[in-house]
Amino acid sequence: MADTIFALSSGRPPAAISIIRVSGPQARAAGERMAGSLPEPRTAAVRELRHPVSGELLDVALVLRFDEPASSTGEDIVEFQCHGGRAVVDALLAALGELDGLRQAEPGEFTRRAFENGRIDLTEAEGLADLIEAETESQRKTAVALAEGGFRKHIAMWQERLLLLSARAEQAIDYDEEEEPVELSLLRECGALADELRQWLARPRVEPLKDGVRVVIAGPPNAGKSSLINAIVGEDRAIVTDVPGTTRDHIEVPLSLGGVPVRLTDTAGLRESGDRVEAIGVERASRLVEAADVLVWLGVAGAAPPHSRLITVHGKADLPERGGAPPGSVPVSSVTGQGIVELLRQVEDLARSILPDEGAIALNRRQALHLDEAAAALESAAVSNDHLFVAEELRMARSAFDRLTGRAGVEDVLDALFGRFCLGK
Repeated sequence: MADTIFALSSGRPPAAISIIRVSGPQARAAGERMAGSLPEPRTAAVRELRHPVSGELLDVALVLRFDEPASSTGEDIVEFQCHGGRAVVDALLAALGELDGLRQAEPGEFTRRAFENGRIDLTEAEGLADLIEAETESQRKTAVALAEGGFRKHIAMWQERLLLLSARAEQAIDYDEEEEPVELSLLRECGALADELRQWLARPRVEPLKDGVRVVIAGPPNAGKSSLINAIVGEDRAIVTDVPGTTRDHIEVPLSLGGVPVRLTDTAGLRESGDRVEAIGVERASRLVEAADVLVWLGVAGAAPPHSRLITVHGKADLPERGGAPPGSVPVSSVTGQGIVELLRQVEDLARSILPDEGAIALNRRQALHLDEAAAALESAAVSNDHLFVAEELRMARSAFDRLTGRAGVEDVLDALFGRFCLGK
């Protein structure tokens, strides 16, 4: 039998109201010990909350009851909506802790029970974790789309189609007496489902929205990269000198451009160096350039590394000897501020191009990995002419979906995921 758990599920006191949640097989008994008779399921009622041993009045609160399986955790739940003072909350939590069979919940344990009892799948749990951590409106809307089961509904439809395909393949194995070619319509439907999954895999991912779009400023030494960073953020975050090779390691600055989360990164000047420390910085800068979502290049336009989202900057544009900016380059001066607004506009536009549409379902790395596994298995099935091989590939696709939803093979990610939740969630 599962433990009965309890925790403060609202913010830390003091507050006008605090919510204490109890979930598990002894939740109703614990509620009756504290509040006397409980209201009907999904109904609120005012009750006196008394200490289960001394009978001392602790608070007068609103009490709600949810019976399993129709509750958020899939278990019996009792909630106390009490006054939000620290003393009241501490007294109620202490009283619950004195009841046999009850214990304080661990971070994320209520949501984990909802997952284990089939109330949500792993994709919805990941959406809830993202929702708790959301700091921008775009992050919130994307997390809500996942947490409310938008992706789960698509997965359920794909799984249903996959089961029908598997049934047809297994039937062919059982009843075909002679070696006959695989039905063309079965192969076409496998390919069509694979194509649909590939379309989802081509969508913008959630990581740039969650972590910030990686905007890397790169170029040769003394090109003005650090000065540009300081001018953009309005303070001296990077050391600026006329000595080439001053920047030995990258400096990262979080920034919001029109609500778009950005990680602006200053890097060491790219050049051959005999200085061991500088050479390490140059090597790291090269790796950052390769991983950049947007590359801002300060240097000769033709010398810029190849990149799909490249902005070429004509730096130090206030100096007469610099001359005019080459076509396609943004003239920028960190001294006068010339061109910085235009540069940031271009950065924002490119950053938005790799973000998911607001409120759209966006996959994370784990989800994309398992969806790719399912697509690959379906693609292999679609080009096979052997019933046994088709059936096996379809079984592998079903296993990938089980890992995607958390029904199998994800024990290694569960502790890390639910550990992201706060106590009482």
